[in-house]
Amino acid sequence: MPPGADYKIVEFDAAHRPTLKDVRSITRHPQFNLQTMLAHRATADVALIKLPAPLPQKMLPAGLLMSDPGIGSEDRFIVAGYGVTVRGDGRTGGTARTAVLAATGKPGNLQVRLIDPATLGERPGLGACSGDSGAPAFREIEGKPLLMGVVSWSTGPGGSDGCGGMTGVTPLTLYRTWIINTARQLGSALP
Repeated sequence: MPPGADYKIVEFDAAHRPTLKDVRSITRHPQFNLQTMLAHRATADVALIKLPAPLPQKMLPAGLLMSDPGIGSEDRFIVAGYGVTVRGDGRTGGTARTAVLAATGKPGNLQVRLIDPATLGERPGLGACSGDSGAPAFREIEGKPLLMGVVSWSTGPGGSDGCGGMTGVTPLTLYRTWIINTARQLGSALP
């Protein structure tokens, strides 16, 4: 978060028209390191956003995965986002998209790397794109999608620039205590 940056939340109405909502404050994890994240390595890429007013009652929060069930090679995750599909072309963004991705053969607990199981990240496929940072990654547990992490970065096929190659996700179970304590400090009524 560069000094002086002005962040907004985009809310879409039923006709898919966007409205920008103000952000009161952003609190990032104290162990976040931008250079580490840009090198596609694990860092505490987690932040909480405080809005000036509560969200409307019609907006329900996603359930948070409360414990780490362990991640195995090829476990499936759902990633959702509004990012651009063509790097540098803002007209290709703003549409909600989801992808079912699989953990790579070397899942870690500090960062989960996901790929399109059909392309294995070697040719164009599904994945997070530019603008999807902070997007949710869900894991289905007993038929219910639970928020397990947030998108940190993405690559194109074979590690190139773009999207559709590999997606890096920061698992939230590592930062659960920080999330709950910080949310309470910001005035959230978490359990």
